[in-house]
Amino acid sequence: MPPLTAVPDLMSADINLEPPLLKTPSLWRRLSCWFYEGVLLFGVVFISGYLFSSLSQTRHAMDNRHGLQAFVFLVLGTYFTWFWHKGQTLAMKTWHLRMVDVNGHALTQSRALIRFLLSWIWLLPPLLVSKLLGWTALQSLGMCSLWVGLWAFSSCFQSQGQYWHDVWAGTRLIDVRPTTSISNREPANLESP
Repeated sequence: MPPLTAVPDLMSADINLEPPLLKTPSLWRRLSCWFYEGVLLFGVVFISGYLFSSLSQTRHAMDNRHGLQAFVFLVLGTYFTWFWHKGQTLAMKTWHLRMVDVNGHALTQSRALIRFLLSWIWLLPPLLVSKLLGWTALQSLGMCSLWVGLWAFSSCFQSQGQYWHDVWAGTRLIDVRPTTSISNREPANLESP
């Protein structure tokens, strides 16, 4: 049986990864994780909205709209800052991605917060253009989809393949898939003694 190689403990705050371990995941994997994160965030946003509506006694969706938006923004900021500081969100664990700083160390909470704020570049520019031009919701959705595609594709022009907001925030998404595959192992002996 070939020896299993150990996966480095990336959860400790004092890790120092060598450059070969800082492999950037493919654009496809990063976008898949991004979409999966959106599915999971539906529940976070739903519960946050329900909590806000219950506590503020909001009876109509348009009442306290700006308060709700601010509350959800704070909840998302707390969610991402906390999990990125720890290294991974649930979606990132599923896709074997980890958030580290440029040296491979765990993020500080302030750096995670900076990344959260800079990551709004995924949505704010097209939403601002849509608002200024008075576009319909469908036109805004189309503009957001186009912008997200262009923004994701622009990472191909970054030397390490990272998203630009990661470069600006001093963070990196890295691939942490186990190095040993199941296919390399010997089959288990299923015969009874």
